[in-house]
Amino acid sequence: MNKAVIIGLGLIGGSIALELRKRCGYTLWGIDANPAHINKATALGIIDNEVDYEAIKEADVVIISVPVHITPQVVAKALDYVGEQTLVFDVGSVKERICKHVENHSNRSHFVAGHPLAGTEFSGPESAVYDLFDGKVMVLCDTEKSHWKHLDKAIEISKKLNMRVKMMPAHDHDLHAAYVSHLSHVISFVLGQTVLDIERNEQQIFDMASTGFASTARLAKSSPSTWSPIFLENKKHVLRSMEEYIKNLQNFKQLIENEDDENLRKTIKEINYIKKILQK
Repeated sequence: MNKAVIIGLGLIGGSIALELRKRCGYTLWGIDANPAHINKATALGIIDNEVDYEAIKEADVVIISVPVHITPQVVAKALDYVGEQTLVFDVGSVKERICKHVENHSNRSHFVAGHPLAGTEFSGPESAVYDLFDGKVMVLCDTEKSHWKHLDKAIEISKKLNMRVKMMPAHDHDLHAAYVSHLSHVISFVLGQTVLDIERNEQQIFDMASTGFASTARLAKSSPSTWSPIFLENKKHVLRSMEEYIKNLQNFKQLIENEDDENLRKTIKEINYIKKILQK
């Protein structure tokens, strides 16, 4: 029976563990710095038991799903313990610094840098769910540095999770992620902050909140321990995306101030093109 070590038993790590058991028949071992997460993941049947890094040499795959600011060190430590067959597969949403950190590691070929483009606003082992990855994209980065047998295993796992695989350089991934993922979280957090600053009556917020507000602000419920490191690790690209957003927001504000109905309609219509992209 195949064996997997899951390092980090939150939403993504826990959900991958559930799928590896259900779809691939893996035995699941867990590592987490938080003892409460180990206990909860064991109680929920996400993992079979807790192990330490020594167990990695016996594992077929190691999934690393920890906050991105500590991922480089965790990947390097996992690579220190790999067996000949072991794939080390990280699933963080910032890739370039991780890849640079381990580029000269003697076991670099065992590592595949991945990012499943899936998630919810919840965190912890209790947030792990089945079918989270169905129909989503798994991005694999700098794959030319991974041994073909480990890359094949990462692709096989991604497909077992019913994901589409896309490959790109780590730098390109971080740039694109800043615009299509990280910026949306920034906007949601700031929207939540703005409403809380202006509207002090919590009941009024609850009563007046439409489905539009709820869907836009949903990401504002996301964990600060997850997202603060992401913003800081991808600082250069996140700041660039924010600058572009602020520029467009200021232009939109100007149209409203000037009561420029014609250009406001024109701008909104042009933006509506995003529907065609998202429906592909």
